[in-house]
Amino acid sequence: MFGISDFLKLLLSAFIILPMVSIIREGGYLLTSYFLGAKNSKVVIGCGPRIFNIGIFEFRKYYFMYSWCSYDNLRYKENWAQILVYSSPIVANIAVALIVNFSLSFGWIGMKDFGKQFIYYAFYFVLFDLLPIYYPDGQPSNGRIVYELIKYGKFPEYEKE
Repeated sequence: MFGISDFLKLLLSAFIILPMVSIIREGGYLLTSYFLGAKNSKVVIGCGPRIFNIGIFEFRKYYFMYSWCSYDNLRYKENWAQILVYSSPIVANIAVALIVNFSLSFGWIGMKDFGKQFIYYAFYFVLFDLLPIYYPDGQPSNGRIVYELIKYGKFPEYEKE
């Protein structure tokens, strides 16, 4: 039965946990692209009108709905560099989820419900990043990009409408 405490958990998930998982995901892109020599990196959290910037981070009005990382060029043009970049959000979310799970199991953090929801959303992102699909707008998932780079040696074709 869905009660008040469940509604509060839903709000916590939507407005706190989901953005945290998104930031970790985008941090995977950011760190990997940085180490591979990316220029002009930028992380956008949310959609809608821009509210404020903090360095390379841009926060938008609907901060809990969407996020992305962009950069100009990588120093390395080889496929392995692209594979690393597009695998990095998956690795980042798995690593942080495992750390949170490990910390919960040893009692190092006391917020069990928060931790469980965090782990759930982290693996939710991992699942949809791993699927080698095209999203309804035609954009390839990270899994699709990695698959095509490995199988065909090229980035999948994508035209944004």
